Amino acid sequence: MENHQYGDIIGNPQAPYINSLAHHYALATNYHALAHPSLPNYLALIGGSSFGVQSDCTDCPVSAPNLVDQLEAHGISWKAYMEDMPSPCFLGQGFMKYAKKHDPFLYFTDITRTPARCDKVVPLTELSADLGNHALPQFAFITPNLCHDMHGCGPNQGDTFLSQLLPTILPQLGPSGVLFMTWDEGHPGSSTIPGAACCPAAQGGQVVTIAAGPAAGQGVTVGTAYDHYSLLRTIEDAWGLERLGLTACSCVKPMTDLLS
Repeated sequence: MENHQYGDIIGNPQAPYINSLAHHYALATNYHALAHPSLPNYLALIGGSSFGVQSDCTDCPVSAPNLVDQLEAHGISWKAYMEDMPSPCFLGQGFMKYAKKHDPFLYFTDITRTPARCDKVVPLTELSADLGNHALPQFAFITPNLCHDMHGCGPNQGDTFLSQLLPTILPQLGPSGVLFMTWDEGHPGSSTIPGAACCPAAQGGQVVTIAAGPAAGQGVTVGTAYDHYSLLRTIEDAWGLERLGLTACSCVKPMTDLLS
């Protein structure tokens, strides 16, 4: 999700479904984005670094290890679903309300230059078929379009979208499955007090992050300081993967307190 501070969402009557998830499952109350604008946060979520990117550039390829390398090295299936993407491995900067800047997978050269990998970055429309065939991959990443992620529309549109999408996913996660929902950054220009998150101090604002599903805590709120590196480290630790970039810092805390 996109561009809303924690206080914009939690307690907002325009987001009843999100708030119901926060109440029923596990809510991180001290989670911080890393930077402004969007792209550095997305790169960090699957690369463990922002790689010096400070803009929403669309022609700034990254040649570095990433989560896909780790997953494939361990035989873990994966797929990235992008709403409004016109076709798998579409390399354009945008189409309808799809924006490349919100699709970190297509910045990494060892994905874009490998057809078998790039073809796993697909339109969100493929999710329905995968769910219908009980073929959800072990790791799935979903980016809504520029309205449904709240970037260009209000919380109510994003909340309605999630209320229709997530109930189709949660029952197929399996007994040890978990769904993490997070926002890329807070308001443009907002920041986090240095030291509130770590490695390095996050400067993208405080945002909502919720863990839901069978492996998530029930009715839990956690005040530990987390950032996007914490989420990546949690994913890595769940499968015993090596740690990428800044996720290897001892100051980055895995989000195990949100899990059952």
